[in-house]
Amino acid sequence: MKKSLLLSTILASIGAFLLVGGALLLVDPNAPKHEAIKTGGLAGGAIVALYALWLNDRRRKVEEARQDLERQRIEHDRSRVADERFARAVELLGHETAQVRVGAMHALAGLAKSRVEYTQTVLDILCAYLRRPFKKRAEDTDRDATEIELEVRLTSQRLIEDLLPRLEEKNPPLYDLNLTKAHLEFMDLSYRQVGDLYLRVATFEDSTSFHHMVVHGHFYVTEATANGRFHMHHTEIRGKAWFSRFTSNGLAVFTDTKFGGETKFAGSRWADVKADGCTFAVEPDLPDAWRN
Repeated sequence: MKKSLLLSTILASIGAFLLVGGALLLVDPNAPKHEAIKTGGLAGGAIVALYALWLNDRRRKVEEARQDLERQRIEHDRSRVADERFARAVELLGHETAQVRVGAMHALAGLAKSRVEYTQTVLDILCAYLRRPFKKRAEDTDRDATEIELEVRLTSQRLIEDLLPRLEEKNPPLYDLNLTKAHLEFMDLSYRQVGDLYLRVATFEDSTSFHHMVVHGHFYVTEATANGRFHMHHTEIRGKAWFSRFTSNGLAVFTDTKFGGETKFAGSRWADVKADGCTFAVEPDLPDAWRN
């Protein structure tokens, strides 16, 4: 095809040269022949130049198509490798050795940072690990194993915190956390943003930090128990905030927290509360501990 187009272009160029040059000589027989030849040559050269431009444009499009296919191949390979890393890491979360489980968690977190489409899935998996049954045992034979498992769980908590957008970020991607029935120790999501935060029937040990947060969705902590300090001050909850049947056995601090949706405290129990400066978009039914 290229040879036929080249031949056609050459013939067209020669034809243009003869046609233009001959026409000039016929119109003005007294005109200098070299001017007619020069003008005919320009006409023929223009056709060759147009062919060269077309050929370059065609080569450019072919090269762009090749590069696009190469990018698609590279992206496909990356996706395949990411899928394999993801599957392998999830498999290793069930390994009997704690170090392997920790490594698997870090691998998942690294994958979530490099490929944002995995972030919510990785958060779901880390939350699912924390929802696994966990009880501290006093027996000497189980104490070491319990402490090792606790370290693994603390790693999961830290990675969850690290994957959430920071408070100062504008229009960040929002991720939901489902920590229903989770056992959490020193849980710290302060200065972070989340979508929905589910903590139903969860157990909070030691100090829990949900302060200086923005919960863009709903916050559910129904039937949960806090056995240490519960810090939720200077936080904004834009959706529903349900503390129904929540039990706080330590100091709970809600100073300057904004509740933007329906807020429930039915059946909740509070050992000690600081709630000065709280604002409610919807009139709440406050328990007695909050009124004092």
